[in-house]
Amino acid sequence: MRRMILLAVIFSCLIILPGCSPKKEEAKELRKVRITLDWTPNTNHTGIYVAKELGYFAEEGLDVEILQPGQNTTDQIVASGNSEFGVSYQENVVLARAQSIPLVSIAAVIQHNTSGFAALKNSGIMSPKDFENKRYGSWDSPSELAILKTVMEKSGADFSKVRIVSGVYDFFTTIGKDADFEWIYDAWTGIEARNKGIEINYIPLRELDPVFDYYTPVIITSEKLIAQDGEMISSFMKALSRGYDYCIAKPSEAADVLLKYVPELDSALVKGSQGYLAAEYRSDAARWGEQQTVVWKRFIDWAFDNRIINVSVEADKAFTNHFLPQ
Repeated sequence: MRRMILLAVIFSCLIILPGCSPKKEEAKELRKVRITLDWTPNTNHTGIYVAKELGYFAEEGLDVEILQPGQNTTDQIVASGNSEFGVSYQENVVLARAQSIPLVSIAAVIQHNTSGFAALKNSGIMSPKDFENKRYGSWDSPSELAILKTVMEKSGADFSKVRIVSGVYDFFTTIGKDADFEWIYDAWTGIEARNKGIEINYIPLRELDPVFDYYTPVIITSEKLIAQDGEMISSFMKALSRGYDYCIAKPSEAADVLLKYVPELDSALVKGSQGYLAAEYRSDAARWGEQQTVVWKRFIDWAFDNRIINVSVEADKAFTNHFLPQ
């Protein structure tokens, strides 16, 4: 009888009185972190949106806010601690470190430089030699004109014969009007030109000189955050790597994710660009995000030799593969 009474008490405690039952494990509060883009959202950034949409960041305990740079550059925002992570470029990291701004690249978004010079097909511009006596639409990057000068001189062309038109950002409203040739990203502007039926001559930068097959874009953070919270960075990169691996495996589905977050983008452009980049994100690397010392060093040496930077930069401190998942 006593045993029956005891069982009845236990049963009523578990079923009738919720306060007596074991508490459910409370959901872990996600840590808020920020990543600032380098430009308006595009397919270079799709892996970030995928990692957010599919819950990869949440699985790592992170609530990631995706920001656009606004008036300040992403490099300044990350260096000042107003964003934990950012999307930047290898040349920007080199310039920053030469000025004692301790930014670090923690992943290459794309393994090889997919940018280059473009002109309308009827312009007759086929090589850097043809840049002479033409107008170049410049976006005013610190290293841009030095790169143009280098590739022209390597081709035996006279850089002084190019007319520089500053502040050119939109290829389609300026090419053939304000400028004869411009620097574009083939995975975006090149795809858009083809979709619009605009015939262009495209000269890949990486084919003009190996030194310019550098990483663009890259994911950056600060030395301070690396010293203070390497575990969080590893968690962030684990989720982000999954996001880009998804883009590689399922470019169409990844494009749909980007379009969900940025519906104003042209669907055909995003789909075409995502298909292009699926083969470029990892390319010949063993894993997404991998960076090599030789790629950093040869660009640093070129920048120093051409007085883009006044002091040299240690390549192995400018980037790290440490936070990439094994």
